[in-house]
Amino acid sequence: MIKAFVKKALQEDVGRGDLFRLVGDKKRASAKIVSKQDGIFAGVEYAKALCKIEKIKFNFLKKDGEEIREGDILATLEAKSTKLLMCERTLLNLLQHASGIATNVNSYIKLIEGLKIKLLDTRKTRPLLRIFEKYAIRCGGGCNHRMGLDDCLMLKDTHLKTIDNLKEFIKNARYKLPYTTKIEIECESIDESKYAMGCGADMVMCDNMSIEDIKKVAEFRDKNYPYVLLEASGNITKENIREFANTGVDAISSGSLIHQATWLDFSMKVD
Repeated sequence: MIKAFVKKALQEDVGRGDLFRLVGDKKRASAKIVSKQDGIFAGVEYAKALCKIEKIKFNFLKKDGEEIREGDILATLEAKSTKLLMCERTLLNLLQHASGIATNVNSYIKLIEGLKIKLLDTRKTRPLLRIFEKYAIRCGGGCNHRMGLDDCLMLKDTHLKTIDNLKEFIKNARYKLPYTTKIEIECESIDESKYAMGCGADMVMCDNMSIEDIKKVAEFRDKNYPYVLLEASGNITKENIREFANTGVDAISSGSLIHQATWLDFSMKVD
């Protein structure tokens, strides 16, 4: 999967063929990738896959998830000069994009350090980049929520509008769905949360609920349905994430981990 992805990424840039390869000197050359910012490094597995495909010798000096500083040499490369230059932008795009997400995630992780809670991503990913971006989440210390619509049945407010009897719906779903499938219900109030637990939800998402209300949901869960997992989502910021983490929920999810991440600045220098 990684191999196919990086091939497409390179093809997007190369198009019908790199024009420089028609006129450039094909002598051997070496280069290094340098960080121009502090952050968390990510994208190594994808960059290595591209190098292997294009027969570029590589030595990555930093690992996925490792802290990097401005001026650090991240990798050294060796190949025909035309090959290095052809792959330059694709390699940097992969590393910069993944590292930006990992760095953003890690900044949230540090704010909840010491607490027994998981930081989750969402399905708010760029089209066709979900696996890549969720990989970057893990490099930054976060955890993945569901990968898609096929690995957990989540009933959001839009789904619930189409359901007349939630308890009967869940009962029927248990019969039709694979045995290991979990069911999560999105709730916007204390009463909705209690109702969802009573109907048989495995997980309840406290969506856009106040910190005080989530605490009450957690207290009710602990007394009545201790096996139900609680997730807080909506309006989670760096300023309030620790407060949400102390409400008693098991996880916090945020789309901003990906869609608010800013690429790190790397460059390739030919020796």
